[in-house]
This record gives sequence, structure tokens and C-alpha cells, in this order.
Amino acid sequence: MAKELVSEDLWRAAEPLLPRPRPRTSAGGRPPVDSRAALRGIIFVLRTGIPWQALPREAFGVSGSSCWRRFKEWWKSGVWTRLHQELLRVFKFAVGIDHRAVVDSQSVRALREDRARARTRRTVQNAAANAISRPMAPVSS
Repeated sequence: MAKELVSEDLWRAAEPLLPRPRPRTSAGGRPPVDSRAALRGIIFVLRTGIPWQALPREAFGVSGSSCWRRFKEWWKSGVWTRLHQELLRVFKFAVGIDHRAVVDSQSVRALREDRARARTRRTVQNAAANAISRPMAPVSS
């Protein structure tokens, strides 16, 4: 499952764009996670919509927290924008289609129209009694 998310072609396009992990200091600490494993985890979370903490560590070899930190670090360094541009360039070369924009509901806000909305008319008055208006039966012990 995890290995299928990052193909060799995708990895070849992404790897040069990724910043090198900082070298470990003499103070110790954990070694940095593998960038390819982090990319697999990030893609899985973004495709499925699961919370970062729910990422199965056994399947990806990296925790959801580490993937989230890498995602944030790569976002700040502009990796996602450069990767998107590179993949569009490769796609245009391979297929011959020029895609200049990709739009989805998370990147473009839906604007409301200025026209006034019509009032919703009631169709039938609800004459049935509801549970709150009925007297409660006494409880026998």
C-alpha cells in the first residue's frame, strides 16, 4: 500500500527539490526520517483525509507527527509549488496538453451572490404534538 503512492518517476521529480535534512548535532537526538517515507505518508494523509496522528506507522515507517512536520517544513521552503510546476512541465512534455490552472474547493473560495434570497414558505402547519408538549406518564415503582 505505502510503496505504491510514490512511484519512481514521482520520486525522481521530487527528490532534487527537497531540502537536505540538517545534520545531527553532538547533542544527539533522533536521526531524521527518510524523505521518501515522509512523502508517502504525506500523500496518504492528503489523499485519504485521515488525521495526521492516525497514519499507520507500521505501514509507512514514519509517524504522522513527523510527516506533518516535514509537510510544514516543505511548505515553508516552497517545495510544493516547485514540485507542482515540475509535474506540470513533465505532463505537458509527455502528453502535449498545456494545463495552466488547477482549481479545487480548497484553493478557491466560493463567492456568494449579492441577490436577496426568497423566503421559504411553509407548506403545512405541523399540528402533531411533539414529545415535549405531551404530559409525561407517572412512573410506577
